[in-house]
Amino acid sequence: MTVGGNALDGPRVGLFVTCLVDSIRPNVGFAAVALLEAAGCRVEVPLSQTCCGQPAFNSGADEATKPIAKSVIETFEPYDYLVAPSGSCAGMIKAHYPELFTDDPAWRARAEALAAKTHELLSFLVDLRGFRPQNVACKASAAYHDSCSGLRELGVKTQPRALLGAVEGLDLRPLEGEETCCGFGGTFCVKYSGISEAIVGEKAQNVVATGADLLLGGDLGCLLNMAGKLRRDRAKTRVFHAAEVLAGMAQRAIGEDAP
Repeated sequence: MTVGGNALDGPRVGLFVTCLVDSIRPNVGFAAVALLEAAGCRVEVPLSQTCCGQPAFNSGADEATKPIAKSVIETFEPYDYLVAPSGSCAGMIKAHYPELFTDDPAWRARAEALAAKTHELLSFLVDLRGFRPQNVACKASAAYHDSCSGLRELGVKTQPRALLGAVEGLDLRPLEGEETCCGFGGTFCVKYSGISEAIVGEKAQNVVATGADLLLGGDLGCLLNMAGKLRRDRAKTRVFHAAEVLAGMAQRAIGEDAP
């Protein structure tokens, strides 16, 4: 299904929407499409895409993960790039799919080929497209959380800050422990809920201490975890995926009721 395409000669991008964006916050997906189109890409959202298989892989169920990975590889092979608004899912495809097929040369080659053209959204916009948002304003202060997979597996650090620095009126404030895990970790927060709660509690305290109006990040799982804790603590900090701010689509924050 083609959902955009304002640059006939631009690269053909397959948007890997991610399960959380699809089921909980589609606005992030629409923001990703808008940003990629503004960066001159032809964007398509393959309807046959599924989960990347990360929950099974992280649980040690490699054999159960392989059919999912093969489906993702087959679906996105035709595109110039696979782009995801998530360092976690992009990291799974880029770093762990080749590892998954160590004993299968044919599928390992296909996994490596897809990994080579897989990118997290914000780093793709900066590193490959040289994109800078134009005429986007957000008069607020914001702190930015670096998600573990994006930072450690993909090297996403400066790119979101470069993009957000071009948003008129947005005051980025330093966040103590910005590179520290929020305690989500996929199934980790379920298996070790007490530890997860303690970690996100410290993160929420640091966020509130910044005095920032907004908390931004590039992974919806982390943002949902931190938004939930901030809401339970009755903090006033509003939480958005950075793509929503960059696309001028940050109206209703995570956890806020629709009008």
